[in-house]
Amino acid sequence: MKIINMLPILSFGDAVGNDALALHHSLQQAGYACELMAAYTAPKITQKETVRSTDDLSDIKPDDIVIYHLSTGHELNLRFAKLNCKKIIRYHNITPPHFFCGYHHILLENCLDAYNQARMMAKCADFCLADSAYNREELIRMGYRCNIEVMPILIPFSDYEKEPDAQVMEQMQDGMTNILFTGRINPNKRQEDVIAAFCVYQKQYNPNSRLILVGNYEGMENYYERLLAYVKEIGANNVLFSGHISFPAILAYYRSADLFLCMSDHEGFCVPLVEAMFFDIPIVAKNTTAIPYTLGGSGFMLEDENPMIAAALMNRVLTDECLKNKIIDGQRERLCDFAHEKIEKQLLSLIEDFIK
Repeated sequence: MKIINMLPILSFGDAVGNDALALHHSLQQAGYACELMAAYTAPKITQKETVRSTDDLSDIKPDDIVIYHLSTGHELNLRFAKLNCKKIIRYHNITPPHFFCGYHHILLENCLDAYNQARMMAKCADFCLADSAYNREELIRMGYRCNIEVMPILIPFSDYEKEPDAQVMEQMQDGMTNILFTGRINPNKRQEDVIAAFCVYQKQYNPNSRLILVGNYEGMENYYERLLAYVKEIGANNVLFSGHISFPAILAYYRSADLFLCMSDHEGFCVPLVEAMFFDIPIVAKNTTAIPYTLGGSGFMLEDENPMIAAALMNRVLTDECLKNKIIDGQRERLCDFAHEKIEKQLLSLIEDFIK
């Protein structure tokens, strides 16, 4: 018997790919015979990992366990469903297609395919691992009737203790208040709502402030151009789009941030919230999809995207030291629930029970 973590695309720095790698390493260290398989693997990963292509699945045996990471439309979804083996679906959520309307027709079609394929795959799943309660509920709505357990993304926090980019640190630690949001430039992330709230905060409370939007916009250039035009239109100053950057640079932005602002409309888990917890950055976030699950009562929740309310709350958190410390204490407590050792123990227990 071997345990195979399989997914269509294994990308560097992607939350789904990182989770697949983390699960693979934990199972491997526990003594299981393990493999990684992907239809496409980023060259940066193949320099460090042995990843088999999914072109040939003929050697997968009935007693093998395939943990399939589902988050996108792909022909591999259908091939996985036909495999004669034990099947676990690790569900990371699928972005609703309507977010890409007018921005990216191919991604829109891909997400439509993903939902159709996910519903079809309900019949083949022996067991599911959803990385949030929100994702578990979505699997149930799509017709999954097998046992579904919630297991958060396995995050190797030791990576965050690495050295940040010194040049970025020097640039950002200049006395300005840094408001941060990290996440790919995508319409579902609602970066325009982050910009709107920041602009009100900057104009009404703190002109000596900067907004840092960390995230790659490759493939979403038209949305990025719209955001640039919006910044100019509303007169926001000191808005920085990082584009694709190195991991040390990301660490530097986290270490320099005074507040993390998330106005996303759709998240299946939202790893950046956990990252903000790790770096003791107070979080203000909109109450949508998986965000309340990930925060677990910590942070400061917004019920809508009203920029006036968001700006007022940002100012309150940043000027009320007692409130800020209370929020950070709550986030530290919640962070314990995502401890690598704790999630790894849950993973190994679930796999052991599944094998029985």
